[in-house]
Amino acid sequence: MSIKLSKRVSSLTESVTLKLNAQAVKMAAEGKKVYNLTAGQLPFRPPRNLVEGIRGELDFLGSFQYSPVAGEANLRETFLNYFYDSRKIKSSTFKEDFSLIIGNGGKHVVSNVFASLIDEGDEVVLIAPYWVSYPEMVNIYGGKINVVSTSIFNAFEPSLDDIREAITDKTKMIVINSPNNPTGTHYSDEWMKGFASFLKDYPNLMVMSDEIYYELNYFDPRPTYFYQHDEELLKRTIIIDGISKNLASTGLRIGYCIADKELISSMTKLQGHTASGANSLIQKSLLKYDFDKISEYLDPVKSHLRDNSQILKDCFRERKLSKCWYQTISAFYYFIDFSQTDLMSKYQKSEDDGQDYSAQICADLLEQKGLALVPGIAFGSPNCARLSLVPPKDSFKEAMELLAMSLTGE
Repeated sequence: MSIKLSKRVSSLTESVTLKLNAQAVKMAAEGKKVYNLTAGQLPFRPPRNLVEGIRGELDFLGSFQYSPVAGEANLRETFLNYFYDSRKIKSSTFKEDFSLIIGNGGKHVVSNVFASLIDEGDEVVLIAPYWVSYPEMVNIYGGKINVVSTSIFNAFEPSLDDIREAITDKTKMIVINSPNNPTGTHYSDEWMKGFASFLKDYPNLMVMSDEIYYELNYFDPRPTYFYQHDEELLKRTIIIDGISKNLASTGLRIGYCIADKELISSMTKLQGHTASGANSLIQKSLLKYDFDKISEYLDPVKSHLRDNSQILKDCFRERKLSKCWYQTISAFYYFIDFSQTDLMSKYQKSEDDGQDYSAQICADLLEQKGLALVPGIAFGSPNCARLSLVPPKDSFKEAMELLAMSLTGE
């Protein structure tokens, strides 16, 4: 019997990040030397007091039972207060209009946002390079993406003029991801100020601000946001955050969304019929965690990322790869532009060959050098690749030396 799958799932592509990570793990298990640079998670244990809190909750029956669909009320309030304090939101009038829903990780709440807002034919503006799941999610709900491209030459900051050209009368939303996956950068305060002014020309445009890496900046200046320049914009802003990155807890699956009460109410109805409430044990444990301690917990994490960023810089400088080097400042990724290296000559058929070779290049680097990277085409940027800055320093240095040699054609 042949199963006829729905058009909805038939059109989906596999997550290339997870696919390559699985391939790298398999090769390592076979005894091959592999430098896994695909990781989207920190190799650190969560804060000790969070772990202790989880242990302490194991004796309570309620920790194993259904949680409220939108999340534990006290934890929702805690997350909201943390957002207002950390982003320095001043106006109390806006707080009365907002609510928060806790979902099974940031990916889950992002999907619920699209499900709650996107109808067939609605358009969403994405900034490339973008997180790999955005376009797939929009596609699931019948939407269409309009892509605004950036590059190393503009520090991966999108031109407001380019964004304007991408907006049509069908555009429902624009997605901003700062700090950014996959570039390891965040948009400047000057850009955010200009974007705040820009949005006044589009009063019906919603903005999803994916801030999951907010605390993970390891060089100044800190990330800022457009709504901090005009708090009126909060009324049509959807904030995504969670504990996956800032508490090194990707597997605990706690993400949340802050938005207008009406949207959160609709998302709660949807979640009630799909996934129900998020993990009750972890929610109750988080109620005892002091979120003011996050910066203290992240100090050694940021130091590790700074050190690996310096290692990458030194290796690229030694091999004269300045054309594809830039300074990462946040999150924990680096985005390589192969087109700015000698390596491309092995793949391009002519000087004007505009074909994407990122998947082939990454496959060859894994097979020949044991370097596992994620092809840039998955992020909407051809002939590029993402690497993670999180591996241990010694193995990361070995990996960067191998990569630098490969990029120069050695």
